[in-house]
Amino acid sequence: MAVNLPLPVAANLNPVAGIELGYAEAGIRKTNRKDLLVMKLASTATVAGVFTTNRFCAAPVQVCKAHLEGLCISGSPIRALVINTGNANAGTGEAGLADANATCVALAELLDCEPSQILPFSTGVILEPLPVDRIKSGLPQAIANLKADHWYQAAESIMTTDTQPKAASRKVTINGTSITLTGISKGAGMIKPNMATMLSFMATDAKIAQPVLEHLVKSAADRSFNCITIDGDTSTNDSFMLIATGTAELEVSSIDSVEYAELSDAVIGLSQELAQMIVRDGEGATKFITITVEEGANIEECRKIAYSIGHSPLVKTAFFASDPNLGRILAAIGYAGVNDLDVTKVNLYLDDVWIAKNGGRHPDYNEQDGQRVMKQSEITIRVKLGRGTEAATIWTCDLSHEYVTINADYRS
Repeated sequence: MAVNLPLPVAANLNPVAGIELGYAEAGIRKTNRKDLLVMKLASTATVAGVFTTNRFCAAPVQVCKAHLEGLCISGSPIRALVINTGNANAGTGEAGLADANATCVALAELLDCEPSQILPFSTGVILEPLPVDRIKSGLPQAIANLKADHWYQAAESIMTTDTQPKAASRKVTINGTSITLTGISKGAGMIKPNMATMLSFMATDAKIAQPVLEHLVKSAADRSFNCITIDGDTSTNDSFMLIATGTAELEVSSIDSVEYAELSDAVIGLSQELAQMIVRDGEGATKFITITVEEGANIEECRKIAYSIGHSPLVKTAFFASDPNLGRILAAIGYAGVNDLDVTKVNLYLDDVWIAKNGGRHPDYNEQDGQRVMKQSEITIRVKLGRGTEAATIWTCDLSHEYVTINADYRS
């Protein structure tokens, strides 16, 4: 069960003019489940993305990057995205690249466009050949299902170990024009920043120039999907795509404009909502934990310390058990790699409870108060470094027996 995460309501997911979504049951890994998704875009759309930094990046990631880079040369817009679950097409070498390209060719023929105008995505088991024939066979069904209001079904179609679909939507008014934003995400394990084992697709009907969109997607990822961690593993397939269909009257052509600032706030807000859904649905998670590091000399060291705490299996298992063994947090702060950290200035809080003062146990702290907070399903760890004014926040979860069970049996 996800931590305080209600199911999305299909009727609350606003269609975005200029994008249609179609799904199919292609039997890629399991039968009788949605596992193939096509997102068809208007010719006015611009597309930008952020991808995994894993050196073993999957074949579809490599093809996506190549097709997006080709935009600068050809000028031909991206016309569709195709996503499969059940198989990551990673660690598959030249054959995997051929399969990813073959998927693009098959969809391009059906949509009457060039293969370079298709972006492929995959998620699932690594080191297994992609069943490309099943994908090809499922594409006509997905195209037949194309509808503007299929966001909920789209979210279902990209799930792997997720316990529920993840989707959100919002409307904002910018310069007198109503703008729609809707997005989906998937991910529950192998989650670590830069990026996580996740896929996320967000669309808006605003018209956004390509360079502006590329800046916006990187900025949004840095404030959202690059601020989550479940188990410290960076996957091979991570992708966050931002699509601007250009069907609304609002046009954003500069990152220095008021329109950009307002749209950026909306995109980042929705990205954070989708990113936090991934953590709340972390494999075996029972607690959602916010880690904020304040009074740092720079944001980089604040993030180092936050991630060090968030990745620590000793910290995470203590929170699962509600065991106030909170010295583990101090240890994680100490080995985070901030070599000139003066620990005598460090203060640690657990929600409203002051745990450590100036590097040592607070004289008024008692374990009953710590345990009271740790039993909650939502917890905030706050660290004050006493060395500056910068701060950073990440989101994580606890580590339970169920996490081991899920990952031990993942291929079964």
